[in-house]
Amino acid sequence: MDSLVESLSQSFTVVPPTAVPAMLDCVVASTGLSHMSLFSSFLSAFPNLSKDFIKDQTHLELHQCNFLASFVSALCHILKKLGANRNALKSFIWKCFIPLTKMVHSYDVELLNQIAESFFNVVTETNTWEVVEETVVPFFLQSVGHYIGMVENEQIAVYEWSSHTILQSSSGQMNEFEIETQLYDSCPLAISCHVLSFVLSTALRTQQEAQATSKSTLKNGCFDAQKFVGNIMWDLSIMTVRMLSDSLENRSCAISFLLPCIFSSLAFRSFELSVHGKEYKFSRKFFFREIWRCCSMLLSHGPLERRDAYAILSLFFSFTQGCEDVCLSDISEEFDIRQEKEFWDEMKRGLVDKEGLVRKQTLYILRRMLHLVEGNKFCSGISAKLSNGKSSIPSGMTRRGLWAEREAESMGLEKICSSVDRCLNAQQRWESFILLYEILEEYGTHLVEAAWTHQITLLLQSLQAPINSTSERAYEGQTKDLEDIFDWLPILWERGFCHHNPQVRCFIMQSFLGIEWNNHGNCAKLVPDSFIFGPFMQGLNDPVHHKEFGVKGVYSSRTIKGAAKFLRQFASCLNLRTGVAFVRKLASVAKQQSFGRAGLMGLAESIASAACGVQKHNDCGEEWLENKLSDNGEDFLDVLRFIIECSKQHFNPNYRLRVCEKVMETAMCLVCSCDVPLEIVLHFVWAVPQEFTNHGGSLRERMQEWLSGCGKKLCGATFCSTEKLVLVSLYDFPERFISHQCSVHFITYDDEDLDAWAFEAKRWARVLFLLINDEHHVEPILMFIQHHGNSICKQKNLFEAMPLKFLILITSIIRELQIMQERSHSRETTVILEKFAVTFLLTIEELVSFANLSCSIFWSRVVMDDPKLPNSIRGKLGGPSQRRLSSSFTTAVLKAIISTKTVASVLSCCAHFKSDVLDTAFTSLWKFCLKIVSSPTCYNEWLCLECLLSIPDHALKNGVPLHGDDFFFSDAAVRCIFSDLIENLENAGEESVLSMLRSLRLLLEMFYSEKLVSAVSSCFGMDTQMMWQLVRSAWIVHVSCNKRRIAPIAALLSSVLHSSVFGDEGMHVTDNAPGPLKWFVEKILEEGTKSPRTIRLAAMHLTGLWLSNPKTIKYYMKELKLLSLYGSVAFDEDFEAELSDNHDAKNEVSLLEKSLDPELTEAFINTELYARVSVAVLFYKLKDLAKSVLPENNNGHCLAALESGKMYLLELLDSAVHDKDLSKELYKKYSGIHRRKIRAWQMLCVLSQFIDEDIVNKVAPSLHICLYRNNLPAVRQYLETFAIHLYLNFPSLVGVQLASIFQDYDMRPQALSSYVFIAANVILHANAANQPSHLNELLPPIVPLLTSHHHSLRGFTQLLLYQVLCKYFPSLDSITSENNFLEKRCFWNLKSYLEKNPDCLRLRASMEGFLGTFNPKTSVSPAGIFSNRVEELEFECVPTSLMEQVITFLNDVREDLRCSMAKDVVTIKNESFSLDGDLCSKEEMVKTNEGEVLTELHSDMAFDFQKKITLNKHEKRNTTSSSFLGNEESYSFLLEMENEDHLLYQFLRSRAVSMEKLKGNCQNFILVASLLDRIPNLAGLARTCEVFNAAGLTIADARILHDKQFQLISVTAEKWIPIIEVPVNSVKNFLEKKKREGFSIFGLEQTANSIPLDKCVFPEKMVLVLGREKEGIPVDIIHVLDACIEIPQLGVVRSLNVHVSGAIALWEYTRQQRGR
Repeated sequence: MDSLVESLSQSFTVVPPTAVPAMLDCVVASTGLSHMSLFSSFLSAFPNLSKDFIKDQTHLELHQCNFLASFVSALCHILKKLGANRNALKSFIWKCFIPLTKMVHSYDVELLNQIAESFFNVVTETNTWEVVEETVVPFFLQSVGHYIGMVENEQIAVYEWSSHTILQSSSGQMNEFEIETQLYDSCPLAISCHVLSFVLSTALRTQQEAQATSKSTLKNGCFDAQKFVGNIMWDLSIMTVRMLSDSLENRSCAISFLLPCIFSSLAFRSFELSVHGKEYKFSRKFFFREIWRCCSMLLSHGPLERRDAYAILSLFFSFTQGCEDVCLSDISEEFDIRQEKEFWDEMKRGLVDKEGLVRKQTLYILRRMLHLVEGNKFCSGISAKLSNGKSSIPSGMTRRGLWAEREAESMGLEKICSSVDRCLNAQQRWESFILLYEILEEYGTHLVEAAWTHQITLLLQSLQAPINSTSERAYEGQTKDLEDIFDWLPILWERGFCHHNPQVRCFIMQSFLGIEWNNHGNCAKLVPDSFIFGPFMQGLNDPVHHKEFGVKGVYSSRTIKGAAKFLRQFASCLNLRTGVAFVRKLASVAKQQSFGRAGLMGLAESIASAACGVQKHNDCGEEWLENKLSDNGEDFLDVLRFIIECSKQHFNPNYRLRVCEKVMETAMCLVCSCDVPLEIVLHFVWAVPQEFTNHGGSLRERMQEWLSGCGKKLCGATFCSTEKLVLVSLYDFPERFISHQCSVHFITYDDEDLDAWAFEAKRWARVLFLLINDEHHVEPILMFIQHHGNSICKQKNLFEAMPLKFLILITSIIRELQIMQERSHSRETTVILEKFAVTFLLTIEELVSFANLSCSIFWSRVVMDDPKLPNSIRGKLGGPSQRRLSSSFTTAVLKAIISTKTVASVLSCCAHFKSDVLDTAFTSLWKFCLKIVSSPTCYNEWLCLECLLSIPDHALKNGVPLHGDDFFFSDAAVRCIFSDLIENLENAGEESVLSMLRSLRLLLEMFYSEKLVSAVSSCFGMDTQMMWQLVRSAWIVHVSCNKRRIAPIAALLSSVLHSSVFGDEGMHVTDNAPGPLKWFVEKILEEGTKSPRTIRLAAMHLTGLWLSNPKTIKYYMKELKLLSLYGSVAFDEDFEAELSDNHDAKNEVSLLEKSLDPELTEAFINTELYARVSVAVLFYKLKDLAKSVLPENNNGHCLAALESGKMYLLELLDSAVHDKDLSKELYKKYSGIHRRKIRAWQMLCVLSQFIDEDIVNKVAPSLHICLYRNNLPAVRQYLETFAIHLYLNFPSLVGVQLASIFQDYDMRPQALSSYVFIAANVILHANAANQPSHLNELLPPIVPLLTSHHHSLRGFTQLLLYQVLCKYFPSLDSITSENNFLEKRCFWNLKSYLEKNPDCLRLRASMEGFLGTFNPKTSVSPAGIFSNRVEELEFECVPTSLMEQVITFLNDVREDLRCSMAKDVVTIKNESFSLDGDLCSKEEMVKTNEGEVLTELHSDMAFDFQKKITLNKHEKRNTTSSSFLGNEESYSFLLEMENEDHLLYQFLRSRAVSMEKLKGNCQNFILVASLLDRIPNLAGLARTCEVFNAAGLTIADARILHDKQFQLISVTAEKWIPIIEVPVNSVKNFLEKKKREGFSIFGLEQTANSIPLDKCVFPEKMVLVLGREKEGIPVDIIHVLDACIEIPQLGVVRSLNVHVSGAIALWEYTRQQRGR
């Protein structure tokens, strides 16, 4: 028996399971063995047979899987033969089935299915389900329970699955130890669920079969299938609900295995069951409610849980579709998820979810719920209406409109307007919604562009009528009312706003904004607020909607205007209270989202427009009083202030003004200044840039109107009362300000407190002087100043904060008075200034006394006893730094500083008065300065260092004379100060850096300035060692600063690179090594490549220094090249804002070297171009300086300017020829290399003015090398400009170089076009003396190019030659001389032809604005290269070249030219046919043999060639002599030549036949890939076309064939197939041409009418168009197509790579052609 079992076991590896039963029957019949003995033997041998190949394996081989399947098939077959043998079946279960499920689970699920299917076939046939109930079901329930941590509930569980219960039910002949072993090792969760689902599905199928035979039991009647199904479903449902609430693995098993079976079981019925004697009804209501509860819980968690919830709902509607149509006993007890509001809310969220899978699942759920079959392109409800009538297409529609009509008709939406009854039911509206959603999700861009607006308009029109339906389905209530409909329509718009395709986003936004709401029953008010505040505002912030924003200073766009119009209309539909609340909530969006430049402007304009809509709709002050809101606009005004603050981040003066205008417009509509606390008003006004509210500012009048209340119609107070209330608050502010926190007699404060107080006082002063427009308004303020000013020294304790706050108020008032004095010269201003000056005079004595008392702290004995402080104090004065002053000393020092500063401010304000009081005050200040200077205390000197060092300069400016040996500083003191500065500069904090750098600059001025030579006793200047110390310390402090502020950068440049030091050449180079200044410049420019503002400021300063010191330029060739080629996409939005708002920044920038061209600096200072613009201006100025070089005037600066220009010209030109990037010929448009080439040649154009006789022979060859190379037109036009300037300056080279170049007929057409342009402009702009020679040398070689085969070269030459002829051959009458009369007459006739030819006329007309604009002088100037062209294009200031315009024109009209040529060809053919007819009639008279010869010649005509014999000069004879033919040697020689020619002829003919045969085998399939631009896709398509022998492949640019990446992927495929260059703008013409040649035009695109690939029958001659990778095929090309095909897809991604798609389509075409 053992040998038999072993033999059979070995055969199981090769015998399939289906053949095992027959094999076993033969074995039993031949051996006479009983089935039971064979079964026992097999079962006993199974452990040994299986463990050998299962052990230590991670994957089962094919023969092993076959063995297990066949082995189980053998056991199951024997069990069938044994009949209902319970013990045998139990043995099989415990010894074979359960162990197999444990060992197979991780290897092969298909094997598990085979085993389970074999087993349950036995159970079904033998009706032994009770064994399954006792063993299989409890065991796997126990496994599931163990994995999910579930304990058996004896009260509600049908099956008892504890180990003890399973052992009792399996006792008998089985070994309990074996069972316990199996129970101890549980089966994996996924396998357990799989087996249980198999049990349930098999039992359910058994029950259905029983019902089909009208039986409730099977065979022996001992098993109730319905009861079994109910029991197992009860336990599985309890476990499923538990698993859905557990971990991801548990949920996955429940969703994958258990839920489908349970849903399919519950689809059409409920179950009754008994659990421990209690009767239960297992209904859908119970289970569905539990499932929905689990889904609700999952939906409230993370993305993974939400995804599982949607999977559950998808299963639910998949298996329960149609249940509502089944009549149940008690339908009122059914649970319908669609009645739950939370369900619909979640569907809305799911449709706009960011995850594509969730959106697809949601759409699937809606389709199932609405009984819409997926993939159906027609709406059944609507199409039924249409079937009774004919659809008509309105006349007069555009081509796009007709396309939209057809698309809408194919999708069913067109029937909304064409149907007689416009009252649609809810089902039809749902169909429309689903189809519109699918347009966005699954269709191409072309369909959105063509059909969206049309269809959404039709849907909106249908909403004006009530629903024509009486049905009460759950989902119909969602679209019954208009409010409900507008809960769903925003979903479509939101999906459009966040579409992955920017073109679709733009189109949907314009479609939404283009809706005329008045035509749809004024439904604008029904648009949900949540949609406006969320998706709509996010869409408005999308930059793709604002392409025209900021162009030519216009800070608006079509989208912004449309949004403002919509919100104005929306707000006008709201009542006052609701409208105001809406506007305030709309404004608060600014704090919830981050807006870009255009988005912030759109938000501001939208808020203003909505506010105007609210005000105009509710234009009644009384209603405002009745509906006045409780918060009084505080939060709203704070949000408006926040919007103004945000505008600083996107700074541009005009942009910022526009935002502030809109904010002020909003405030004037909805906020009354008297209803808002003064503190909020002060914050709001301060946020508005001061230049807008100062005298003459754009917003001053509006701000005054708002503050006074006259600009607010909905205001609770009148104009006079509002102004009065605000003024009263302003008058009360000073008392509150100085008395706040001053109840304590002694208080300490630091500079941070001081800054806060000063900020508060400045805000108050600005608002005060905005409202003061009369001298009486200042009386309360004057009284306050006089009262507190006269008593400032009478305070009980000088350390109180009240006097200091009073001084801060005085300083703020004086600041506003100074601004008023500068900007306004009215009588009222003069009176107000006089009143304040008089008041200050009354208090000046007390102020001076207070200052003297406060300043005593500097030389008091208390301070002398303090430990010596460091010279450099890190951090703020008295701030958190560890190296700081004590709190009490900080307070005293700050009081002294503020008091002295206030006295100085008051004196400056009253300086025009003559008074003894003022003289006394000036004397006190001067004594203070002298005392500080003479003080021996080091830290006193340090605190006032900057002020002390500036005294000499101010003294000399004001005419203070110095007598005898009087000096401000000694040389030792100055050098000591310099050493201290250098020592402490490295460790200086960011707050002290600016003062230290200023001090260094003042020291350098003392060292070298002639004016300040008397300030120092003796000065020997700076040596190299001192400068090295300075540059290293300066570089360290620059690198250590975290923020690149303008003021420190400018101060660093002006102090280290000081003009007085820069002229010393020893500072630049020392012993052939970089000197300190060159080292510093290298460092600063290297760091500047990462900091846009650093390199711009450095370029400004360095170019000024180089112009003043041209001898130093020769040391900076590398740095000049870096500046010339610099470019960065970074935009420094804070640069101009900081210059405008920060006084220090403005002052420091003004101290840099003066800009060489203020106009260009203003235009480009905040752009990436400024670095090279400044270099270009530098050399332009240097050329002017070099022009003054004369033999008798040996000026060193002039010579240095000339030499430096020539040196840099040769350096940059050499880089253009040999540099790796600048010499590249294959590069992409707008790439980095493209930009660098443009920058280099722009600079070379400026440098072309430095070409001199000694370098012209070096320049010209390099220029021609570059002209011969491949370059894009943007680069080539600068090469041409350079060449024109060269030959105009050196006319002798024209005949030597330029004329001879035209003899090279193998030159590239691109290069030849450039030389034509150069030659024409050299002729046109040459002086009178050189023009005749240039005409003779250049005009003859240009004329033949009029016949060039290259269309662009031919058209280009026609244009330029016509200009030349018009200038030099104006009319025939002017030709008076007989000399060369014929030549001149030919040229005149040529000009006349070019003048009157219609094609040339059209070409010239299209070139208007480009012809005759070239100016050789301005073209090489910075203004001509940059300034004049900056508004045309943003790309590197490059204008469109003439050649580009010609190519564009020819591409646009090429089809018209081809049509006219085609007509000529037809005419010629017709004439040739008539001529051939005459010849044929003559040939009929020839003899037969001659006819045969002619026939043979005709057949070989394609391969014939003419054989000629050319005699050399030694073989020539007199033609009248016959001696040559009589020479036998010569004759034999000719015979040999004839034989060789015959052999060559045969070879060429055989090759031609082979090539024709090869061409004949090509498929008539052309693949159009001109819309693609990615090299891997194009290379892959070339390879695919070669493999399938396509007739051709079109690409947009043939230069890509030389790309290394293309060649690597295509593996020489491009050499074996025709590749045609068809530019993108010529694709449509190419397709129309192929259509006329008999080709069918197909497109690979997903549209509503696309034909599936497997159902499409391809014609033999076919062109296939591939769309762009993302956008697809454009609409205008789709109109040319005969049909669209699509590849059926079953996955979720729904997208294929374009190369893969093209390969699939090409194979399908090849397959069909092979079948024919």
